[in-house]
Amino acid sequence: MKIVEMHVTPIAICDPPLLNSVGIHQPYALRTILELVTDDGLSGVGEVPGGEKVAAMLNAAVDYVVGKDPFQLNAIYAALQAQLQEAQTDQRGDTPWDQRTFTHVYSAIEVACYDLMGKAIERPVADLLGGVIRERVPFAAYLFFKRAGAGGPLGFESDPNDTGWAAARQAEAITPEQIVTQAKAMCEHYGFKSIKLKAGHFEPAHEVECLFALREAFGPDTPLRIDPNGVWSLETAIQWGKQMEGVLEYYEDPVRGQENMAKLRKAVDLPLATNMYTTSFGDLPNSIAIGAEDIILCDHHFWGGLRACQELAAICRTFGRGLSMHSNSHLGISLMAMVHLAAATPHLTYDLDTHYPWQADEVIQGGHVQFEDGMITVPKTPGLGVELDREALARLHENYLACGIKKRDDTHEMQKLDPTWKEALVRW
Repeated sequence: MKIVEMHVTPIAICDPPLLNSVGIHQPYALRTILELVTDDGLSGVGEVPGGEKVAAMLNAAVDYVVGKDPFQLNAIYAALQAQLQEAQTDQRGDTPWDQRTFTHVYSAIEVACYDLMGKAIERPVADLLGGVIRERVPFAAYLFFKRAGAGGPLGFESDPNDTGWAAARQAEAITPEQIVTQAKAMCEHYGFKSIKLKAGHFEPAHEVECLFALREAFGPDTPLRIDPNGVWSLETAIQWGKQMEGVLEYYEDPVRGQENMAKLRKAVDLPLATNMYTTSFGDLPNSIAIGAEDIILCDHHFWGGLRACQELAAICRTFGRGLSMHSNSHLGISLMAMVHLAAATPHLTYDLDTHYPWQADEVIQGGHVQFEDGMITVPKTPGLGVELDREALARLHENYLACGIKKRDDTHEMQKLDPTWKEALVRW
């Protein structure tokens, strides 16, 4: 079996005005969809965060992927590394190519190859990763402070006829009462049993007040997490961390850098998690040496694919680290890659993050993947268990061409609403 075609399609999906530490989500989020076609007519798909850089490098990879056997992932990686390292000219520091862009590119190709392998032997991807250790994969509710609106062409307008989660997805969520309303609607609709609050936009006192409002509304048996995205000072993180001892399941990236995380870890009685400061295998030696965190949130897009995340899981198990998964504004292809990876990774100790409830668009046949009781059942169909909806793909590609967004810029989007807003490494 040989790969004979490789198709790269950048798309733009509607994204609500969610607030975060650097600003606000733009009306569209960018993704890139990859399709590999073999000489026997099989099609495998992958999905990664979008933008011009990723699409350009994926297109540059075509000559080094076409003609390869999708089962020979080591050969594909070696060819890509040798050729794209030489071809990439936008240096970052002393690195001759943008390591994260290369990692995105390989992760998309690897997932599409696994999809092809599964279809070729008529087995689900989870079986290729070692076999299913859990039949259903649990996810957490992912709450955001937000302005009213649904993103995309609807702008900041809401549909007054919507109810339940459809209404909550469009509604403003700034106050503790509004955050609780959002959480109740999401958990009722999807069945999530744990809750994460994205913080870092407002003053810590307000965000912690919202966290305690969630505790009051859901009770002590619902695990809670808060993620200020590294914009709290060490002093601020210690102050509010002590207030949340005994309340949080874990405290995610409240401060900037591994050294500050290690200092915070000694000062508060809370498990610390990261998806910002231990994000590659090169980060692990220092992380382990200084004790920077208790939990790593892996992400196959950022760590270099499914196999890389399983290697990370083995390291976490060896050194006593917990493991969960980070999320971004993804669609069903990425979601199902996460599901297969989680199903086949024994050392997975926390419910996974997902932005999926916030996304109204989809690019797979049959529409949105369904959650039941906060979980997704691992499909038994070959490959990832999804197929491209080509009409939706074409429509979302037209969105990309028309929307004018070529890279994510939450800060500039926030400045349209508040000209005084500035990005800050440490805000509070």
